[in-house]
Amino acid sequence: MADLFHSAGADRIVSVDLHTGQTQGFSSDPFDHLTALPVFIDYLQRGIEGPVTVVSPDSGRVKLASRYARHLDGQVAFIHKRRRADIHNEVAALDLVGDVDDRHAVIVDDMIDTAGTVVAAAELLRKRGALTVTAVATHGVLSPPAVDRLKNSPIDDLVVTDTLPMSEDARLLGNLTVLPIGSVLAEAVRAIFRDESVSEIFQGENV
Repeated sequence: MADLFHSAGADRIVSVDLHTGQTQGFSSDPFDHLTALPVFIDYLQRGIEGPVTVVSPDSGRVKLASRYARHLDGQVAFIHKRRRADIHNEVAALDLVGDVDDRHAVIVDDMIDTAGTVVAAAELLRKRGALTVTAVATHGVLSPPAVDRLKNSPIDDLVVTDTLPMSEDARLLGNLTVLPIGSVLAEAVRAIFRDESVSEIFQGENV
């Protein structure tokens, strides 16, 4: 995709929370990778009182969970999982590494697609004694059957940004919160045009 943008005449790319951060390295032209982390941190700090455990839904997001935990003064946990080979987009959550008993659990990810991973994680966290379960993800893809899964899930608060439009069915979810990210993008674009540091806006959390 980066090559297509460059071929079309773009001389700089700005993205928000890439699914695979290494993608940035394949671009020969300037590539700014932004993050919605400051938006989520502000929301979580205002909304959660008490001990917090930030949970990575798999071992690959532990670094992201650690970044959130630093800002929330919380612990880190991750879920060991495997995908079912016989059914597409089905996840079997196996075990939790970390402590959520009598704590507020915050699941962090870059996107929620069919919601199989986040719902399986939430169910496991509830079984392990979590007081509340909040799930945050930058991109709310919410492909079918995500809405149906989320309707019946133990997730207290599902928080996404407005990087993608929400379907009418998704907007009817009682536990859905959509946070605007326009101000973050505006600050980054302004810094780019002024030839200022984009990383300073995010205190280095966008790398």
